[in-house]
Amino acid sequence: MQAALRETLLAQRGGLIGWLPVCLGTGIGIYFALRSEPGAAIWGGLAAGALVGLALSRWVEVAWRPLLLGLALVCCGMLLARGEVLRMIQPVLGFRYYGPIEGRVVDIDRSASDAVRLTLDRVRLDRMAPDRTPRRVRVALHGADDARSVTDWRPGEVLMTTGHLSPPGGPAEPGGFDFRRYAFFEGLGAVGYTRTPVLRLHAATGGASLWVFTQRMRLSRAIQTQLPGEVGAFAAAVVTGDRSGMGRDSLNALRASNTAHLLAISGLHMGLLTGVVFAVIRVGLSLCPAVALRVAVKKIAAVVALLAGAAYLLLSGGNVATERAYIMVAVMLVAVLLDRRALTLRAVAMAATIVLVLHPDALTGPGFQMSFAATTALVVVFRLMRGMALGPRWMRPIAAVVVSSAVAGAATAPFAAAHFNQISHYGLIANLASVPLMGVLVMPAAVLAACLAPFGLEGAGFWLMGLGLRWILFVAQTVAGFDGALSHVKSPGAAVLPLLTLGLLWLILWCGRLRFAGLLAVAAALVLWVQTPRPQVLIADSGGLIGVLGLQGRVLSSDKGDSFVAGIWLENDGAPVPQDVAASRPGLVRDNRHVTATLGPFRILQLRGKVALASVAGCGGADILVTNQIDPVEDRGPAASVTMPAAAAQTMGRKADAGCEVFDAARLRQTGALALNLDPAGNLVITTAAGVTGTRLWSGPSRNRRIQAAAPFRITLRAAATDQ
Repeated sequence: MQAALRETLLAQRGGLIGWLPVCLGTGIGIYFALRSEPGAAIWGGLAAGALVGLALSRWVEVAWRPLLLGLALVCCGMLLARGEVLRMIQPVLGFRYYGPIEGRVVDIDRSASDAVRLTLDRVRLDRMAPDRTPRRVRVALHGADDARSVTDWRPGEVLMTTGHLSPPGGPAEPGGFDFRRYAFFEGLGAVGYTRTPVLRLHAATGGASLWVFTQRMRLSRAIQTQLPGEVGAFAAAVVTGDRSGMGRDSLNALRASNTAHLLAISGLHMGLLTGVVFAVIRVGLSLCPAVALRVAVKKIAAVVALLAGAAYLLLSGGNVATERAYIMVAVMLVAVLLDRRALTLRAVAMAATIVLVLHPDALTGPGFQMSFAATTALVVVFRLMRGMALGPRWMRPIAAVVVSSAVAGAATAPFAAAHFNQISHYGLIANLASVPLMGVLVMPAAVLAACLAPFGLEGAGFWLMGLGLRWILFVAQTVAGFDGALSHVKSPGAAVLPLLTLGLLWLILWCGRLRFAGLLAVAAALVLWVQTPRPQVLIADSGGLIGVLGLQGRVLSSDKGDSFVAGIWLENDGAPVPQDVAASRPGLVRDNRHVTATLGPFRILQLRGKVALASVAGCGGADILVTNQIDPVEDRGPAASVTMPAAAAQTMGRKADAGCEVFDAARLRQTGALALNLDPAGNLVITTAAGVTGTRLWSGPSRNRRIQAAAPFRITLRAAATDQ
């Protein structure tokens, strides 16, 4: 047995570098999956384990070295993630704030409701000490300023307004997307809105990042001046990464047709740009025999393409997605300089490792997962197809585009479905009609515009760009309008994506027949996804909305209010419909501001507003009472059908003989959103978002939040019938 294992491990030596980012990412993933921060002893043990593993790997037999190195890399991944979190710690607003807000504009975009949104740094808030003031806040403009164009705002301007700010919110449901963690790594300490006019104070000086942002916005406005409308906004997004000019209809059409990746500055854009520059320089120098015979034309072209990619990275704002794309391209161009093959699994592994070292938090984002899934799949498929005839010479480029689009679409589909709950059925058609034009016309035209800009002739390049982008928008809108163009899937459980990813990586990286065990992991992940149950009842952290899973889908308690949360619930169910449609379904009993729902033998009563809360004596015959107000009653009357164990009551901070469980505004701020389900014994299990998320550095008391203690992960109320 030992000898067979030794031979199996020795057979892997040629492809071990592919496991480097896998082991590193496993450690990062373990850290982010924890529900509490490990203590100093554990971190010391991990550091010691990494050092011991690296040291022992030099002394053990060659066959066993990968195991020690893999364990050391897992420890290093956890340490890297911890270091990134410690580096990003900043003050976070611990309460709801209303008052003056002053700050410098460092980013401009649009919210989900299409309102102009400004990110401010150098923030000053009324009667708040500098050490408690968030370094960055994001404010959406409603009211008078909402009608103003994005181009009316200038980078570096110091603005002042009166508005509402609050801490970044937690998940809309237990186990859902945690906006607090996203905001933490974005450096946002508060988010909010204003309905009052914004005053311009003065322009502020800044460093290199502000200068780059200013140049980006100037170029974006220049492009949109040359190309007005949606086409110009699309061109600005492709060149500068500024999507603020894109309309909601165009964005939805691009997403529904699976061509939204053309909007983001990602590996495709970076690869096309550097590829065009590489080809132009190489062909241009090769046409000069005196140069071509004396210098390495290919390597000069690679250096110029590398510099062009770096300029594009700075021009686009240098966000994580573009940085990731540049690293992937840079690794391939450096391989050209070293006379190595540019597009290999080794290059992809090195790029993934660099990204994880620089930005460990990128592992959990859809951008990292989808881009490396597509790149890895393309490398593997074209390696398998090496030497295969793809038809006549004139058909080979067309066949390559078809294969590339199909492979990339298939590789990214499960990750897109998991993160965005949708599958585009005609994405291949849309990409086949769009991607070639992006490479043949749009990106070369962007390079042409950059070359002609010093002579004031950049308009010709932008006009050519406009032709290609106009066609892409037309294709997106046409495909999105097809019947059945888009279908929706429910959100997977927490274990699905890791299991699916590890199964696919095992299938690709392992050498030998055992690699097909990866298919079992993939199949298991898909089965788990299909069988993932959705919460039978959901309660928003505001107390203003509940949703009950019925025969026709989720029934909502209100047709307006908490619309963002309602949309997330319905999307995660895999059945997004307008909120008013979901509210019109049968399944809830509504009486003015009283909403009653039942779950098995348990009765849930929602009271919205102070008048509704005051009108109910005791528990109103309910087992669970939910209100968006602060309940002044300390102990409500007897429940109808609940017997609660004393231990559970103590965990919840309430008396054992309390009549019902009350979730008012104050308590919901501690627990977050709630999910209610019946277990096989008929007991009511209440899962809290705060309990699932845990007490982490981006969500716990250490971030200056007014949370007295971590909310319990799960509360169980026993049905009275089971106690008899």
